[in-house]
Amino acid sequence: MTTLRIALRNYADFENALGEEARLFEAIHPGAYVELLPLGISELHESALAEGGLRDGRFDLALLVTDWLAEGISGGALEDLHRWHANDPLPDWPEGWARSLTRPLVFGEQLSSIPWHDGPECLVYRSDLFNDSAHRTAFHAQYNRALAPPATWHEFEQIARFFTNPAADLYGTVFAAFPDGHNTLYDFALQLWSRGGEFTDSSGHPQLTTPQATEALDFYRSIVRDPAVCHPRSPQLDSTQSGDLFLAGQVAMMPNWFGFAARASRAGGALAGKVAIAPVPAAPGCPNVSLSVFWALAIGAGSRNKALAWQFLRFVAGPERDLNITQHGAVGTRLSTWRNSALQAEIPVYRDIESISLGARQLPVGREMASFASVIDRVVTRSLTTHASSRTILEEAQSEIESKGLVLA
Repeated sequence: MTTLRIALRNYADFENALGEEARLFEAIHPGAYVELLPLGISELHESALAEGGLRDGRFDLALLVTDWLAEGISGGALEDLHRWHANDPLPDWPEGWARSLTRPLVFGEQLSSIPWHDGPECLVYRSDLFNDSAHRTAFHAQYNRALAPPATWHEFEQIARFFTNPAADLYGTVFAAFPDGHNTLYDFALQLWSRGGEFTDSSGHPQLTTPQATEALDFYRSIVRDPAVCHPRSPQLDSTQSGDLFLAGQVAMMPNWFGFAARASRAGGALAGKVAIAPVPAAPGCPNVSLSVFWALAIGAGSRNKALAWQFLRFVAGPERDLNITQHGAVGTRLSTWRNSALQAEIPVYRDIESISLGARQLPVGREMASFASVIDRVVTRSLTTHASSRTILEEAQSEIESKGLVLA
């Protein structure tokens, strides 16, 4: 018996989808056993990369968020997949995927991983609430404009305030502001980019003291700390928990991952037919932006079962398996999945994922992204728990970045 050990995030949709793929793979590969090892997101990074689990062979494969890939490549933790693809090609690679999903996986001449679960950031909203005639009449009377998905952050705040009704257990919006090294960074990126700002200068050095960064943090902290606009549990929520509140009907709209819109729209669910997506709001005069951060499967450089691991990657990346994981709430990554007419009929938001993904931005690439994310975690935590000015918080974070010599390039 040959065992493939796969580290992954402990998220039910991931575990269910990858678990089914594992059992089907075992059925056509007698003598193979796939062991799934679900871990918390911080523990996953520590075990697979920081502590060398992929480099020393404790894990044969790992499901990694794209933020970590540069660190994995530079640290010698990830197997270069190009040679495996050359000998036993992955069908339709790379033409069968959007370039926004293949480009971030290539580092120089090395292919770090293959896409497994996508879901660019978008505005997910309750179309039933926005289309309700009573709400539309009341909103127009209050704001003298039609109720529609917000195009600007000012409109976003107005609409969130309009829908918030704690007595009815409904809040205008929710953010995943728990400092887990991920969603605070992602939220801040959207706030910054949608105001025309950037994380780094042209040489890859982080720059957090720009006017756009101060404006972004000012707005974010004012929204999250206002219970008349935002769900009060936001500072304690990670991304999956914020999505669960939306699925429970407690949130009118949220900037979040496409996967939550897809999950909420599944036939038979409480919100089926009641969810739609739109672009993330932006400051006046600035273009809409989205963020593409996705999950990819990588083979550990220290694996002693690389040939079987590659067969597993080829199996899960096939059109049938990529499509079928959508039944568990995961989001397939192939263009054939996104364009599948039956899937679009069942989950209408899939009609829009390709256009959102193609225009989505990626975070800066660098092995020090995890350290930078920790700095942003502390920025957001201070902004939500102290009265220090946003300018002061960002200046002190900039000093920390410079003292550590962090570069994101």
